Amino acid sequence: MTDSAKLLINGKWRASGDGTVESAIDPASGAVVGEYHVGTMEDMHEAIGAARRAFQSSDWAHAPRKRSQLLLDFADRLEAEQESIAQLMSTQNGKLVREARHELHVSVSELRYYAGLARNIFGKVSELEPSLYAMLTQEPLGVAGIIVPWNAPSTLLIRSLAPALAAGCTCIVKPADQTAVMNARVFALLDGLESLPAGVVNVVAGPVTVSEALVQSEDVDVISYTGSTHVGKLIMASGAATLKRMNLELGGSAPCLILEDADLKTAVAGISRACFAHAGQVCMAASRVFIPRSRADEFQAAFSASFAGVRLGLQSDADAGMGTMIDTASRERVLNMVSASGAEILVQGEVPGGELAAGAFLSPSLLHVADRSSPILRDEIFGPVMSLIIYDVPAEAIAGANDSRYGLCASVWTGDLGAGQRVAREIQAGTVWINHHMRTHAEIEVGGFKESGIGRLHGVQGLEEFMHCKNVSYSTA
Repeated sequence: MTDSAKLLINGKWRASGDGTVESAIDPASGAVVGEYHVGTMEDMHEAIGAARRAFQSSDWAHAPRKRSQLLLDFADRLEAEQESIAQLMSTQNGKLVREARHELHVSVSELRYYAGLARNIFGKVSELEPSLYAMLTQEPLGVAGIIVPWNAPSTLLIRSLAPALAAGCTCIVKPADQTAVMNARVFALLDGLESLPAGVVNVVAGPVTVSEALVQSEDVDVISYTGSTHVGKLIMASGAATLKRMNLELGGSAPCLILEDADLKTAVAGISRACFAHAGQVCMAASRVFIPRSRADEFQAAFSASFAGVRLGLQSDADAGMGTMIDTASRERVLNMVSASGAEILVQGEVPGGELAAGAFLSPSLLHVADRSSPILRDEIFGPVMSLIIYDVPAEAIAGANDSRYGLCASVWTGDLGAGQRVAREIQAGTVWINHHMRTHAEIEVGGFKESGIGRLHGVQGLEEFMHCKNVSYSTA
């Protein structure tokens, strides 16, 4: 064993209530690379109780400078340890080490951004009539439950945890099993920080029943979840009995609209990268690409060369273009989606042999899809597959892009910024990039339309997701 992850409850690391331990597996080799303690419902209830007591009894919710300093100290420690944590992350979820390094770099930036916002939470006062005033204040919601996926276990943790802590909430984090060991390493950076009262941050890994206990608890005021739309709907339904706040970033099937004047090299390189990132296991990954009929042949040839030329490699391979999927079950699911699509397969994804045979590797697939009702266009793939759809006029491409239950993100590729902006306004998605894809920043909100989610993450609104607005009215007469 190379690492072990216990539960963090009320400021102390401890074994799970029933002592159950599971192995963490490297998806690139199948080797055991750690172990994590599997929490019980009783463990989760204890963590919720600790968070509630910390919110009500400590000065955390009323000490913005303390919260800011905690986030700055956390950022400094994460930055100092980012190389070792990046190495660990890559063995947990198969991400290339360079991708993991970038993820940690982004996480450090996010912590420092919200450290600044923690000291800039303001209300306002309005005079409604002579001597009658209304004072609007922003207050933390209370206890936040944060459910983290395995595909980006640092950035998708920090973008919820940082604003929750900055707002003054206390937190219980439920990490994904696959990356519980890596998440524990991140939380261990908080050990010994005097600015963090016991119980403000708690961590409990475990099965679905543990998540259900978190979502259903009357002592949890807000849930922040990143993951599939299916699970997001279950979480929303499960939390409905308590009418708790929901912040959900869910699935996606991102369209990329290439206009007639787009630069071939820029579009193909940028869209391909957005498909290959973490083997396509990203909710914002490029999925459906609309190409003009007048340039269909050249774009199909260029994308085919790009996909056929991808080199698969182990996490540490600096020349690899793509790493492994999370497990062989996910790989088989994606292969089955391709075979059932009814589409023309321009580049067939394959399972490699040699030193990669023991892992969950799959080379990317490129499809030409003529049937707009194909499930490959309707469902989230979450794997290295991209579909090309030929259109005749831009309005057809826009309609095709919007013909989806998802609306997380999209991109437009053109040499005319004005045309790009006009098309972007017509696309039903929370984020639309022009001439790039899958760039996010701590300062700028992201989130979904339609079945891609509720609420926003990043930016000032990401902080407000964890706050109440209170009206205090008074008279000076």
